[in-house]
Amino acid sequence: MPTVYLWKGKNPKGRSVKGEMEAGTPEQVKQSLLRRKITDAKIKKKPKDLFANVALFQPKVKESDVIIFSRQFSTMIDAGLPLLQCLDILHTQQENPTFKKNLKKIKESVETGETFADSLKKFPKVFNELFINMVAAGEAGGILDIILKRLSAYMEKMAKLKRQVKGAMTYPIITILVAIIVVAVILVFVIPVFAEMFADFGAALPAPTLFVMSLSNFFIKNIVWIIVGIIAMVFLFRRAYASEKGRIFLDDLFLRLPVIGILIRKVAVAKFTRTTSTMISSGVSILEALDIVAKTSGNKMVEFAIQDVKIGISEGRSMADPLLESGVFPSMVCSMIAVGESTGALDTMMEKIADFYDDEVDQAVKNLTDMIEPFMLVFLGVIIGGLVISMYLPIFSMAGAIS
Repeated sequence: MPTVYLWKGKNPKGRSVKGEMEAGTPEQVKQSLLRRKITDAKIKKKPKDLFANVALFQPKVKESDVIIFSRQFSTMIDAGLPLLQCLDILHTQQENPTFKKNLKKIKESVETGETFADSLKKFPKVFNELFINMVAAGEAGGILDIILKRLSAYMEKMAKLKRQVKGAMTYPIITILVAIIVVAVILVFVIPVFAEMFADFGAALPAPTLFVMSLSNFFIKNIVWIIVGIIAMVFLFRRAYASEKGRIFLDDLFLRLPVIGILIRKVAVAKFTRTTSTMISSGVSILEALDIVAKTSGNKMVEFAIQDVKIGISEGRSMADPLLESGVFPSMVCSMIAVGESTGALDTMMEKIADFYDDEVDQAVKNLTDMIEPFMLVFLGVIIGGLVISMYLPIFSMAGAIS
């Protein structure tokens, strides 16, 4: 069983270098370092990680790790390196300890005679169905390097799409959270100070001031129940979204929302066309591609529409007609897909649609941000400004009486 050793030494230029290496003995590490012209090597066993087998304390494999792995793997295969040697190099160079363990097990699985695709299936949290099926098609067709290159390009574009949507949602969420915290601080700490000051005022307080003071008293007395209520609402929402009926209802609702619904629809079109195009051009059958695309769509209404397309194709219908009937996909997209089907260039046409909708998502995100920004400023101004003004109204009244 190979042991992991930590080493330090000097390279041919005299600079200090360090790293780690798997080997049977320290002497093997030393010989390997000498071949790399690293001298004055100090070698020791890597200490055991106490939490190595505790999944909670191990870093997750990020999408970026898989993208880099695919890109490097593609380059090595294209250069003519054997599959096992590629896996050995990528395993040695991998910095993420979780992914490093996964690659080691994949390499060992391939060494026992299993296919690369079957070895990847053992890690469904790292490699999804799309990745595995495309790798299987690449192995069968002898074009694994091309498939891995397409996969890395596809994942890079999908990662960009996710960043755009997350970026659009981050600003309003942070603004709302800040507004809630500021309002809570004002109600709990600031308003009671004014209330004590107004207790000896000896005159009737304005209605807005009385309302804010009552709101502050209610908030302070019921703060525990309010927090419990918020947690319960979040829990119930997550529970509803996890159920089949709740997920269908909420996904349908999201698609019908005025601005966010348009963005979700455009993201769904871009993802559907990009994924289907990548899989068809890689040799995956259309029915198998649609089945995988439906499962990874992220929205139940989109999933149902794609499943209807799959059923339609199996019955001899075209892809465009069921898509149009679903009401989820725009008529322009359906028309372009119909042209792609009739000309025999469906994958190329879908790639063009995906490129177009990537730009559409860019514009939709910009429009959403431009619309939310003034709305949030007005919202903050009205809420926080209203609280402050309502507490200063009695002071203004008193100043007017004195003058």
